[in-house]
Amino acid sequence: MKPEELIALAVEAMGHAYVPYSGYKVGAALLCADGTVYQGCNIENASYTPTVCAERTAFFKAVYDGKRDFSAIAVVGGKDGVLTGTFPPCGVCRQVMREFCADDFKVYMGGPGGSFETRTLAELLPFSFSAAEHMK
Repeated sequence: MKPEELIALAVEAMGHAYVPYSGYKVGAALLCADGTVYQGCNIENASYTPTVCAERTAFFKAVYDGKRDFSAIAVVGGKDGVLTGTFPPCGVCRQVMREFCADDFKVYMGGPGGSFETRTLAELLPFSFSAAEHMK
């Protein structure tokens, strides 16, 4: 799947966001190695701490369905659903990605006008803590 196609699915997912407090909608589309795509959106909560990001929503849906092999994720976001620039996933989402993904896992950060940036998980989370290191 081309990055632009995955980003379009992330934009679609952004439309499902529940953001009554910040108004900042985020969408994600997670590509599994078998070609399956899981979409996710951010879901806010009045006390903020239980808020969940779009990336984690997509990962948790996929893991629930038994998926463990992932190729890439696209992430988009913006105030009131308008893409306002590219941005990387938060630290918590990066750590969730690290639980399941290799260093070369691709992260596509979509922006306005079809623009996007690509980074690997290793670039976004250098010196990461992984399950393999935990099991030593």
